[in-house]
Amino acid sequence: MQIGTVIGNVWATKKEDDLQGLKFLIVQPELPNGSAIDSAYVAVDRIGAGVGDKVMVTRGSSSANFAKEHSLPIDALIIGIIDSIDIAVEQR
Repeated sequence: MQIGTVIGNVWATKKEDDLQGLKFLIVQPELPNGSAIDSAYVAVDRIGAGVGDKVMVTRGSSSANFAKEHSLPIDALIIGIIDSIDIAVEQR
């Protein structure tokens, strides 16, 4: 899983039949402290995330296989909207 922030939307009126009805968001991956890492990517959202939300994303075959009937041509799926992150920092 990866943490990120939703930074935009993607609208596609023409797409594969299996992708009809799915919402696409642009996610900027981040470290737990909020620092951006890597390039932003498009992820499917089925839980109602929106721009500005911190989210958990699964990538790869796990995301493609969320539909029990068959796998879909996607490589990122938002699986949670993050309420808070607590990081234990070692004191020196």
